[in-house]
Amino acid sequence: MIRQRTLKTVVKATGVGLHGGRKVTLTLRPAAPETGIVFHRVDLDPPLTLPADPYSVCDTRMCSGLEKGGQKVGTVEHLMSALAGLGIDNLHVDVDAPEIPILDGSSAPFVFLLQSAGIEEQKAAKKFLRVKKAVEYVEGDKWVRLEPYDGFRLAFSIVFNHPAIDNTSTRVEVDFARHSYVRDVARARTFGFMQDVEFMQANGLALGGSLENAIVMDEYRVLNAEGLRYADEFVKHKVLDAIGDLYLCGHPLLASYSAHKAGHALNNQILRVLLEDKEAWELVSFDQEAATPPAVSHQFAPLAAAFA
Repeated sequence: MIRQRTLKTVVKATGVGLHGGRKVTLTLRPAAPETGIVFHRVDLDPPLTLPADPYSVCDTRMCSGLEKGGQKVGTVEHLMSALAGLGIDNLHVDVDAPEIPILDGSSAPFVFLLQSAGIEEQKAAKKFLRVKKAVEYVEGDKWVRLEPYDGFRLAFSIVFNHPAIDNTSTRVEVDFARHSYVRDVARARTFGFMQDVEFMQANGLALGGSLENAIVMDEYRVLNAEGLRYADEFVKHKVLDAIGDLYLCGHPLLASYSAHKAGHALNNQILRVLLEDKEAWELVSFDQEAATPPAVSHQFAPLAAAFA
């Protein structure tokens, strides 16, 4: 049986919020089966609870955030991506600020935190959201599509007309039947342009951004002294974001995702298009090993071998 997962123990981290620039303390706590991923704003009185839910997604200009009663938890996508990549189904996420800390701009620090806490399987079957028919969302020259697939595969292409990006691969396909989230995706950082910083900061965004938590470019080149972590890091980060955005549906997907020039907004829209078509999806679990698709068995291998 492919089982649900949570953490063995509590783990904490402190960092800065990318957009607000405030110090943030993040606490990750184990949760019972069928809880899902639940965020808690513990700086509010009473604390505010926001379950992961595509219909709670608010401001998607520069991140994916959840909102309830006018209060938000922003920049959830990198943590959600790490949770999806490690197969964590149930978790309480306590945060004392309006956003998750950015850490190094990728999901690798979240992977480290989760693995440090220890991951345990629970006595409940993991529930997958299986796409049964293709759905698509188009906005001008941008589009995103979900199609049936017995596993989880993502293909993404980007266009920025910038020499530092154009000199790298601008299209990538990641299939978790053969790729590792930890090795092939998790270290890809968010990126931005120096000329946009003044505008963003004037609008209350990127106040905590730096070369320590993003790839930063001028008009011609990458300014980070260490360069890129992957030859295709820019488009890989778009895949990382998409994994986190899609996991806000509450279950791992069995689907093929493809997108061109998409971002947080389109990722949220395709989830809504999918969920609102009751014939396009179903929830499934795999109680018998013989019935489990090979790609699923590979992606959610026993914990001892899962993160090689």
